[in-house]
Amino acid sequence: MIGRLRGELLEKEPGQALVEAGGVGYEVEIPYTTFFRLPAMGEEVVLHTHLAVREDAHALYGFHGKGERALFRLLIRVSGVGPKLALSILSALEADAFVRIVEDNDTPALVRVPGVGKKTAERLVVEMRDRIRQLEPSRGEGGEKRPLEVPGVSSVSSSPLDEAASALVSLGYRPQEADRALDAVAEEGMSSQELIRLALRNMVTR
Repeated sequence: MIGRLRGELLEKEPGQALVEAGGVGYEVEIPYTTFFRLPAMGEEVVLHTHLAVREDAHALYGFHGKGERALFRLLIRVSGVGPKLALSILSALEADAFVRIVEDNDTPALVRVPGVGKKTAERLVVEMRDRIRQLEPSRGEGGEKRPLEVPGVSSVSSSPLDEAASALVSLGYRPQEADRALDAVAEEGMSSQELIRLALRNMVTR
């Protein structure tokens, strides 16, 4: 099992990072919450990882903090929730926000996450209610409030608003939903990271 990866960040894009360690380039699937915290390309990065072994492929998932990885591992144990959906949930919600939603039985908030239907949301709340207690010691780990690095989600010619819209669509939101959410939070001078974070927060918690 590969539990931790440290090396040079060669490439990064929404949902994926390429990290070279020991002369090997590792393709790592990541949630947006981790993507926003990646350093600049060429710098050293440390990711807490989970290796999923299937008959047809090996997939490596990476997270900024151990708490985020722990939540991912709990999510994929829920019936009907695979790694792809777990990443979608973690991309839309910080770990502490997910914990609050479960504690409050707020299934409508989960249904707003792309890929999560009503039955899946209800199952998540029921099955995760006891399991999230395992996260208490590490809640907030790696979640310090600090300026986010520039993610480089598209070409320099794109505006932050265009970059944010493209990122939300890649998460599974419809273009109209993305545009409405961004219009509701957009202010002059905002970066694409700020726009995405605020839009996601509004769409999930509204």
